[in-house]
Amino acid sequence: MWAGGSLRLVDRLRLGDAIQRRSQITSVTVKDGRSGVLCFVKVEHEILSPRGLAIAEVQDIVYRDSVAQKSPAQLVQRVTPTWTAEKTTNPVMLFRYSALTFNGHRIHYDRPYAMNEENYPGLIVHGPLQATWLLEFATTIHKAEPQNFQFRGVQPLFDFMAFRLCALEHKSGLKLWIETADGVPTMEAIAQW
Repeated sequence: MWAGGSLRLVDRLRLGDAIQRRSQITSVTVKDGRSGVLCFVKVEHEILSPRGLAIAEVQDIVYRDSVAQKSPAQLVQRVTPTWTAEKTTNPVMLFRYSALTFNGHRIHYDRPYAMNEENYPGLIVHGPLQATWLLEFATTIHKAEPQNFQFRGVQPLFDFMAFRLCALEHKSGLKLWIETADGVPTMEAIAQW
């Protein structure tokens, strides 16, 4: 599962650019967690255009033991956001996003598999899709793309849940998050200009 990551936006990609992506695994750590054995993998990507580095990305991925149990939702202290935007998703959007990103994990588009084999209550909304929504939200609020964007998943978001994008100014930039109708955050991010 995608646990989080960061982006550094150096240059815009332009229509017609021949781009190259270099990727490398920079660390692998195995830990025993509340839900079982977890393997944390950090992958660094550089996306290069003819002008040089365009995007530097770090992906934090976690693999869980196949018998791991889901941890219960944590109680959270609610924060009042300055900006909000209601958002919805559906199985078709999740299927298309999986196809677009070459993500073959069936938990995002095959409901019987997600529920019967992986024991989830529904389809899981992709972490990178949630991060993309927050990046677009930050860009809309500040009317400019951030130079740095860090994000991390904190709780699964399922396709049947009502949710909203939230943001407020913070000393380190714009603090953003996605929260369910019950106020449980699923993704947190910081955008910096």
